[in-house]
Order: sequence, then C-alpha cells, then structure tokens
Amino acid sequence: MTGKHELDHTKSVRGDSPQQLSTKKAYPRWLRIFIPLILVLVWFGVTGVGGPTFGKLEEVQSNDQSSFLPATAEATKALEAQEKFRTSKAIPAIIVFESESALSPADISSFMTELKDAGLVEGEPVGPIPSEDGKALQIVAPLNPAGETDEQVIEIREMAAESVPANTQAFVTGPAGFTTDLKGAFAGIDGLLLGVALLAVLVILLVVYRSVLLPFAVLFTSVAALCAAIVVVYWMAKWGWIRLDGQSQGILSILVIGAATDYSLLYVARFKEAIAHGKQRFDAALSAWKRSFEPIVASAGTVTVGLLCLLFSDLNSNKALGPIAASGIIFSVFASLTLLPAILALLGRKAFWPFFPKPLADGEDAQGLWLNIARFVRKHSRPVWIVTALVLAVGCLGITQLKAEGVPQSELVLTATDSAAGQKAIARHFDAGAGSPAFAIVGAASSSSIADKISEDDGVASVTLLAADGGPVRPGTDAHEVDGKNQLSITLKDVPDSLEAERTIVAIREAAHAIDPDALVGGTTATALDTQVTAQEDIVKIIPLVLGAILIILMLLLRSVVAPLVLILTTVLSYGAAMGVSAWVFNGLFNFPGADPAVPLFGFVFLVALGVDYNIFLMTRVREEALRVGTQDGITRGLAVTGGVITSAGVVLAATFAALGVIPIMFMVQLGFIVAFGVLLDTFVVRSFLVPALGHELGRILWWPSKLSRESKTGD
Repeated sequence: MTGKHELDHTKSVRGDSPQQLSTKKAYPRWLRIFIPLILVLVWFGVTGVGGPTFGKLEEVQSNDQSSFLPATAEATKALEAQEKFRTSKAIPAIIVFESESALSPADISSFMTELKDAGLVEGEPVGPIPSEDGKALQIVAPLNPAGETDEQVIEIREMAAESVPANTQAFVTGPAGFTTDLKGAFAGIDGLLLGVALLAVLVILLVVYRSVLLPFAVLFTSVAALCAAIVVVYWMAKWGWIRLDGQSQGILSILVIGAATDYSLLYVARFKEAIAHGKQRFDAALSAWKRSFEPIVASAGTVTVGLLCLLFSDLNSNKALGPIAASGIIFSVFASLTLLPAILALLGRKAFWPFFPKPLADGEDAQGLWLNIARFVRKHSRPVWIVTALVLAVGCLGITQLKAEGVPQSELVLTATDSAAGQKAIARHFDAGAGSPAFAIVGAASSSSIADKISEDDGVASVTLLAADGGPVRPGTDAHEVDGKNQLSITLKDVPDSLEAERTIVAIREAAHAIDPDALVGGTTATALDTQVTAQEDIVKIIPLVLGAILIILMLLLRSVVAPLVLILTTVLSYGAAMGVSAWVFNGLFNFPGADPAVPLFGFVFLVALGVDYNIFLMTRVREEALRVGTQDGITRGLAVTGGVITSAGVVLAATFAALGVIPIMFMVQLGFIVAFGVLLDTFVVRSFLVPALGHELGRILWWPSKLSRESKTGD
C-alpha cells in the first residue's frame, strides 16, 4: 500500500496531468516563451518612460494652500475679490532683523541698498519698521513675480546673513518664506523615500522567501507599476485635471510599492503552491493567475473605490489624491497580474533558488505555525473574539484625545526652519499677526463703520483702510474703490497660524457680515480656518460613502450579507483602535501640537480599504475551502494556508508607510504612523484572531443568504 501511495504521489508531483497535457497542446513551447517575453519587454519600456518622468513631477506640483479650497469658501471668494485691487501678483517676504541691543534702520542700510539693487523686489520694500522696544526691524518685500520665489528667498537670506550687524540675527518669513521652507522639506525627498521603502521591502522579502531572485522580481514589478502610474499622474496634472502636491506624490510612491508587493505576494503564494504540486513553470504561472485573479482584483477594487470616494471632497487636495492613488492601485494590479506572472513563467522553479519548494500532496500546504493558530482560534473562538474586541475597544478610547483641529504653519515642518524662527521673532517684538495680516473686501459706504466695529475685537491690533498705492489712507488721499468696494488690512494680535487667530477671524466675519452681508474676509488665517472647516465636513460626507461602496463590493464578492458586515465592522473597530493609540503616541511621545483635519479622513480611507483588502484575501480562500469541506473546516484551513502570505503582506505595507517618516512634514509622519500601526493591528489581531473567531461563532450563518449558508457539510 505504501509503495502504491508513493507511486501515485510521484505521479501527481512529476507527471503530466490531462489538464497539463491539454495546456501544452493549446500553448506551444515557442508561445510559452514568446508571450512572457513580450510582456516583460513592454514593462521594461514603461519603466524607461516612467523613470525620467519621476523627476519632472515637481514641474506640475502646486503646494499653495489657498488653491486647495473650493470656490465656495469665503477665503477663496475674498482672494478673487482682492485680485481686482492688486496691481501685482508679488508674494511678500517678511525680513526680520533681531538684536540683543538697540537696532536702528541705519544698521542695515547696506542690506537695504543691496536688496533694492538686486532686482528681487517689485517696487519699493516697505520699511525698515522698528519695533517698540527698539531691538527689531521688519521689512516687507514684495518679490518680483518674474523670478522663482524659492530662489529669491534663498538669495535674500544669503544677503542678510552677509550684512547682518554684530549680535543680530536675520530671518526671512511671511508667505514667501513659509512656501520656500515647505518646498525645501520635500526637495530631494522623493528619491530618499523611494529608496527607504524599497530597501525595507527587499529585506522583508529576503527573509520571507530566502531567495536571491524572487525578491528582485517582486521589486521590479512594484517599481514598474509606480513608473506607469507616474506617467499618468504627470499628464493628469499637466493637463489641469488634478492638483498635484508633494504630499500626494509621496503617498503615491508608498502606496504603489506596498500594494503591488502585496498583490505580488499573493500571486507568488499561489505560484509556489502550483510548483509544489508538480506543475511546470508556464502551467504554474497560469494556474496561479487563475486562482489569484479574483481576490487580487476584488481587493484592488475595494481600495480603488474607497480612494475614488475622495472625489466627493470639497478640498481640491483631497479630491486630487483620489485619482492619483487610484491610478497607482490600478497599475499595481496590472503589473502583478502581467509582469510578475511573465517573469515567473520564464524562471519557473529557479525563481526560488537556493531554497526550492518541496513537493506537496493535496492538503499538505496547511501546516506549521498558522495551522496551530487556526486550531487554537477554532477551539477557543468565543473567548478569542471577546478578548480581541475588548482590547480594540480600549484602543478606541484614545480617539477623544486626537487634536485634529489643524497645525500652525510654523509647525508643519518638523525640522528647524528660518520662516518659523522669523515668525517667532515677529511675535516677540511686533504684533504677532503683522507678518501676515488678514484683509476684508467691504462695501465702500460701510467701510468706516466696519473698520470701527472690527477694531473693537480684543484679537485685532489694528485696521487700516487702504489707498490705491496699497498703503494706508493718508490726508490728501482717498481709499481705493473698485466696483463700490474698499479693502481693509487687519493686523491680528495673535500669531496668524494659531487657533486664537482663527477664532478672531470668525468674530471679524460675524461683525462684518452684520453690517454688510456681502463682506468677504480672507488672508492666511482665513484660508487655514476654511480649510479646517471643509476638511471636517468631508469626514462626515466621505466616510459613509467609503463604507457603503466597500460593503457592496464585498457582498458581490462573497455572495453574502453577513460576512461583509462582519468584515466592515471589524475593520472600523481596528481603525478606531489605531486612531486612538496614535493619538496617545502623538500627544505623549512625540509631543505634536495637533494634527491636520485631513489626517483622520486619510487614515480612515487607507486603513478601511487596505484592512478589508487582507480580509478579502482570507475570506475568498475560506469560501473556496468551505465549498469543499464546510464552513468550520474552511475557516481553519483558510487561515492556515493564507496566514503566512497575508502576514508578510501586512508587514510589507506597514514598512512602506512607515517610510513616510523620512519626510520632515508632520502630516506625513502622522499618516505614516497611523497606517503602519493600523495595518499591523489589522494583520496580526483582526484578520488572524477576531474575524476567524467570529466566523466560527456564526458558522454557516456567515454566508447568509447564499446557498452555502443552507448546505450542511462535515466541516460545519
């Protein structure tokens, strides 16, 4: 009997099954080589085009916060109305000199002469304006629109440093300074970000596969997908279809590398199974493609749909991320289901060198650590799901500590910047809002009464009615009037990017609207306020859309109502725990002053979509097994077989998002931590314990109302 079994097993491993023989007849040897080779060459061409395009993305970026607001925002309307009053589009740079002792305009006369002669300023700079304590000077320099703002700011900083008096510091801040420093924080970071992510993935793949060739095949697949996505994103931005900023570009790189690697891991797992069960390389590649197609496409579909829900956002920055990231996911799927199968069809077993898959008979792939975990979960299903749910619920308590009310502009960049230091210097010696005054466009007939009313607010330092030259109205000059409107310049007492300043803007708007309903209040602080309000409205609107869209996809995929609801609820619970723990970490460990209002929304979209991703990998396999052996055995076998590959995928995705930490931007660091921690939580707790335990608790009801919920098998 033993000899016959061994003979039968050998045939099953090494012999040609009827299906393999028919495949060989359908695909001649030359075609088995030609098709994969053509696919590989096509993707090589894509990388050849996408690689150089990567360096051109900066040309089509826009990092101006005001451009992200919807046209309906008051700050946007105010900016449009102000354009009629402006004779120039110059961006102001605020130059501040601060000394330990008395400082007079004469001390910086050489700098002023050099500044005027350099051609960097449009018209005449305003100042030097001395502070009341006599230890600081402030100059407002409208930069020449013909030049590049960042280059002009850098040149002014160099000039100031060379001519600064003894015991005196010079800073360049204001809109031009902050824009330059924000751009500098992203400069050259793309290559570093991509390099860190790829290195992290390579190390993980080397550990997972213990192979020399396979990790590089997977990495090439991910890079090729990114190159294709970059080409599409570049042209979408160039044609004006989307607004691309540095944050979206960084997220695109990380998302594609992580997602493409995850899909590749799932495909490789099926390919390895086929090789271990005796299939030849082309047959194994085709078999793996057929068996991994549905879960990969379904998983990518949930992520894509979730991301495209961002199109309903009123913030242009959020709206743009939807198609940007969705294109990355789409090309991740294409590469994982075309390029990688082609490479493995050419390499066959050699891809796993030096540790080749051992021949396996049916059922032998469900063994080891994950089989023990699966059996433990089945044996103790009720305690397992209760304990894990309680642990996650405790994590959710931290959400109340999340301060997602916006971050001061001076705190956006985590490294020390000249603009932030300059803003603090202004606050020490001048009215804190002097560097970035607010403005109001009001009816000429009511401008004086509105100015008087606004001046009464405790948060307002001064209100100035502007003349045609942009300066204050003086004796002998009239207020600049356009279409029956005047412009007021409003200096706040608080730092422009503070919550106190935003509250003052709210009060100013209420006072102005009470007198003139058509009055418009704008400026840096107003833009930040409107961005925050719009982002909070987006959360209420987009989260239900994402949940509804993903729920429908899961129902169609699993042919069930109960299972999708379980997956959605557990994923949302996981998201809540991730956000809660992140809030504790941000406040207690990193001492962050707050978070961007978009952080909870982006965290939700990525964690829910990607969390459901892994549950799809698990549940499609569970359903496949349940059709053969019943729900209880199907859950056990599904978890045992997929545990290793899904865990590897989760670690890879967490590592890639953690790479966002190399970008010294608070938003990116926070998003990277939330997604990385959330993915690990979902991978090791939710998908490994909570979902299988609930599945065992529900039994066949899990598949209601499909036929599978009514069919009783031995494993039920």
